[in-house]
Amino acid sequence: MRISVLGRLLSFCCLFVVLIMMPVSLLAADTIKFGAIDIQKVLNESEAGKKAKSDLESLIKTKQSSIDEKGKAIEKLKGDIEKQASVLSAEARKSREDELEKNLREYQRIVQDSQAEIKKKEGEFTDTILKEIRDLVEKIGEDEGYTLIIERGMVLYSNKGIDITDNVLKKYDALKKSKK
Repeated sequence: MRISVLGRLLSFCCLFVVLIMMPVSLLAADTIKFGAIDIQKVLNESEAGKKAKSDLESLIKTKQSSIDEKGKAIEKLKGDIEKQASVLSAEARKSREDELEKNLREYQRIVQDSQAEIKKKEGEFTDTILKEIRDLVEKIGEDEGYTLIIERGMVLYSNKGIDITDNVLKKYDALKKSKK
């Protein structure tokens, strides 16, 4: 589950614009509070993220077993054609080769469909969790008086004291547990 480079660049540009446009009076205020969050860490270490990863791995195993089964059938058919090549008539050989080609096309379709389904599921899991994290971060920002909370991956350096990742991770897991 990765956040795209374009998304990070866009976030950085938005952060830059916000900082430039921030009123001078706000900058002079004593209550400026910054926070940084490692969204990737929350995605990977939260209970919801771990469950999504587990569900995705389960789906991959299911799809892979189906693909492997079809692959073995193709290999068996290929071996049968090679073994029987000398005793098959031209028409029978052509029929078996057509069947093999049909099976190969089905195999390729199964592989492509499986990859597309896995990619779609991964996107759905990631999007759902990211939306929930963003909503939670917004609530934390409002409740705890943050002026700005940024994604840690966009920052080259920051004081470790502004990192709120562990706080968000705990609150996110607690939120998910309370919804069950």
